[in-house]
Amino acid sequence: MSDYILNKDYFIGVLEDLAVLAEEKKVYFSELDSAIGDGDHGMNLSIGFREVSKNLEGWKSEDINTIFKNAGTALLDKVGGASGPLYGGFFMKFGVPAKGKEEVSFDEFIEMMEAGVAIIEKRGKASVGDKTMVDTLRPAVDALRAVYSEDDMAPKEAMKKALEAGSAGSDSTIPIIAKKGRAMRLGERAIGHRDPGSASSVAILEIFYNRMP
Repeated sequence: MSDYILNKDYFIGVLEDLAVLAEEKKVYFSELDSAIGDGDHGMNLSIGFREVSKNLEGWKSEDINTIFKNAGTALLDKVGGASGPLYGGFFMKFGVPAKGKEEVSFDEFIEMMEAGVAIIEKRGKASVGDKTMVDTLRPAVDALRAVYSEDDMAPKEAMKKALEAGSAGSDSTIPIIAKKGRAMRLGERAIGHRDPGSASSVAILEIFYNRMP
């Protein structure tokens, strides 16, 4: 597995697919958010990834870190609500382990994921069980590290397990109250509703998985 490489074209493809996803799921994410938040999660992601898509061609000559730093900055600049700082921070930190690189090993990819999730936890001051995107991302990245490093699983299969763990984490937000964000003010009225950030995080993980060779 040591010869498994994810090159810059893979990461560019992920960003291209994320821009498509943001448009296709715009209404769905906003409908989820309407139930327990401001109703703008889908629109905000759409606006942010339109900016990424508009500028991506000009970033393609850069290293992986710079591409994601630029993408994260675009989200920070264009996206309102909580998702801008959180997803913007994710992509900015995601690229750091790939600084100066045109390709990364799968171990380095896991480090990228871990760095991105850590900044979301820090900025959002959120933990698993708070009914946020962390309920998707933390179980996913922990599963990714465990099955690849400890169980010696093939990279794409390991990412599939991470996606499954993240999807289960999103499901876990449905029957609980919210401890963070706008949904927190609803108390028990938030029970029965999926956290929109957890849903968009699953969709993002799915893009990373589907693009893998």
